Formats: sequence, C-alpha cells, structure tokens
Amino acid sequence: MAADDGQAGSGALTKQDFEALARFRFGIRRYLRFSEETVRSHGLTPQQYQLLLALKGFPGRDWATVRELADRLQLRHHSVVELVNRAQGQGLVERVPHPDDARAVRVQLTADGEQILGRLSALHRDELRRMDSTLALPTWHDEPVTSDSDGA
Repeated sequence: MAADDGQAGSGALTKQDFEALARFRFGIRRYLRFSEETVRSHGLTPQQYQLLLALKGFPGRDWATVRELADRLQLRHHSVVELVNRAQGQGLVERVPHPDDARAVRVQLTADGEQILGRLSALHRDELRRMDSTLALPTWHDEPVTSDSDGA
C-alpha cells in the first residue's frame, strides 16, 4: 500500500475543526428549518418551493423538462411528475408542449408561481444575509503540506 498521499482523511481533525463542522452543520439545519416553516406558512410544501426555484433558476432559461427537474431536485422521475401535478393543480406551474420535441413537455412557472416564488425567495435571501457568519465555510486548522525540496 502507498503511503498517505494527502487525500481525504489524511490528518487528524483538531477541536477547532470539529467546532467549525458542527457550527456549519447547525447553520445548514437552521436555514432548512427556516425555509420549511416559511414556505409552509405561505401555503406551499418545501418540495414545491424547491420546484419553483429550480424552474426559475434553471441555467439559461425559465423552463425545464421533468427529467431535468428530477436531476436538479435529486428525485426520481415519477416523484417529480407527482410534484408537478400538485403544483399545476395549485396554479403554480404549467406544462407547455416543447416546440422542438413532440415527446417532451416544458414545465414553467405561471404568473402566480412567479409571484409567490419572488416573495419567498426574498425572505430566503434576507435570512441568508442574517446567517452570513453561521454559514461561512469552515476554516481548517490542520497544517498544510509544504515541500521545501521538490526532488530536483
């Protein structure tokens, strides 16, 4: 077996490292709890908010296919179909035929979906600003590997 090559697990974590990881994990959980409570108070499920955000935030366009949404949301295809069905029933999204592929359907926000997403996303942005230091990436306290001689 080769000696340790600097990959994951190469150094022991310090007390400060554990504290940084715990603080970061706490921040993530606190943000997720805020998000869950906020979207529910506006009549959506957390998954519906994530769907709306995935649509509006899709790179380069304001629509996506179910397959693309499944990838973005890390859900199975049939779960996204059910999620889109429920959101469509609430008037948040609509299905539109894809102009270039008769087999595909575009999922896009409705005006109501745009409106509620705008309100919720502003609240999320404000919460992230308040949590700036809590969600800062941890700073590691292990010593970096330095090479005084490169073998030349």
